[in-house]
Amino acid sequence: MNLNMAESLVAQIQGLSSNINDLTQLRSILKQSDELLHAESTRLAPLLNELDPSIHSLGYLYILEVCTSAPISKEQSNDLVISTARFINVCSAEQIRLVPDKFISICKRLKDQVLLLEDPMRGVAPLSTAIRKLQSSTEHLTTLHPDFLLLCLLSKCYKAGLSILEDDVFEVELPSRDLFLYCYYGGMICIGQKQFRKALELLHNVVTAPMPLISAIAVEAYKKYILVSLIHHGQFSTSLPKYSSSAAQRNLKNFSQPYIELVHSYTAGKIPGLETCVQTNRDKFESDNNLGLVKQVVSSMYKHNIQRLTQTYLTLSLQDIANTVQLNSTKEAEMHVLQMIQDGEIFATINQKDGMVRFLEDPEQYKTCEMIERIDFSIQRIMTLSKKLTTMNEVMSCDPSYLGKVGRERQRFDFDDLDTVPSKFNI
Repeated sequence: MNLNMAESLVAQIQGLSSNINDLTQLRSILKQSDELLHAESTRLAPLLNELDPSIHSLGYLYILEVCTSAPISKEQSNDLVISTARFINVCSAEQIRLVPDKFISICKRLKDQVLLLEDPMRGVAPLSTAIRKLQSSTEHLTTLHPDFLLLCLLSKCYKAGLSILEDDVFEVELPSRDLFLYCYYGGMICIGQKQFRKALELLHNVVTAPMPLISAIAVEAYKKYILVSLIHHGQFSTSLPKYSSSAAQRNLKNFSQPYIELVHSYTAGKIPGLETCVQTNRDKFESDNNLGLVKQVVSSMYKHNIQRLTQTYLTLSLQDIANTVQLNSTKEAEMHVLQMIQDGEIFATINQKDGMVRFLEDPEQYKTCEMIERIDFSIQRIMTLSKKLTTMNEVMSCDPSYLGKVGRERQRFDFDDLDTVPSKFNI
């Protein structure tokens, strides 16, 4: 690319960045010039100095993508991270959505470079901004979500990850592997924040998702799904739901035998047996990076055993609690009960004088302003979800591929097995 061509390209970018019609024309010009730009990738960096990334975002993005496409050294990575992060922060969302593939490409390179620099935290804020600019709404799951959650995990910025995971997702346009990684990384972040219910939801999505062949992501998700189920619910069913893929139903348990053994030991309700199982499979749990979760499983058995006592007794001594749930002393029993009271897992009072624990009913009367607001919020959320499901059902009912599949399936049944025609369509 000679000097005149470069100046002409810059002039076109500057002149065609004001409205959507001009931007559509500029996109066509840049698309036609893409091959030439890549051929001159090492000489284009100075052109960026002549453009304002907030005004000329489309043209700036094309040139930046070309400039960052060539292999770079670790020393150059820092400059690339700075320039890419600056562009993400100031660019126009309207313009970058015209070429989402280019924008995704530079964001993924940013992620790769911060990992190369062993500083994942530097990529958290830029990718968070990138996701919001790329999304048409917060209900849209992008291919950048898994990369963002990975950086949050590696940098232990769990709260930043939760801000994305709190969004209700209805639009998914990414490969199944990326969806699995989003749910898997999201589950791990929720585990890190002790939000076990949300973690179970995300891990469940991986385990029960359609898959022709078993994947390593599904196996690792299944292992964590078992452990979190034991911690949160105190139980686990080794039978997957019927809507799970046949590959998952056949193979997941075979790849997770130490965890299935843990479930059986936990179900037996004996602490010594559970600890023996943990010691026997300790190396496997450690190699899977799940030993910390396994230790929480052992600790949760005491908690669930104490919770069962509240269903049987109104008053019980600390000594009786220690004996029943197999704790070493009344002091340990007291500490467990106090922690559970603090976490809102049981309602009880401890009489320090005679060492007696009195179990109480839930004191919530469900009539405070705060509780009414929470209930109202939940009702509104459920109504919104119902409307979404109705809309999705209507769209699916008109989908040619779905109708074709239903037609093929119906041929396997007798006429009497088919649904009757709705009354409003009767002639």
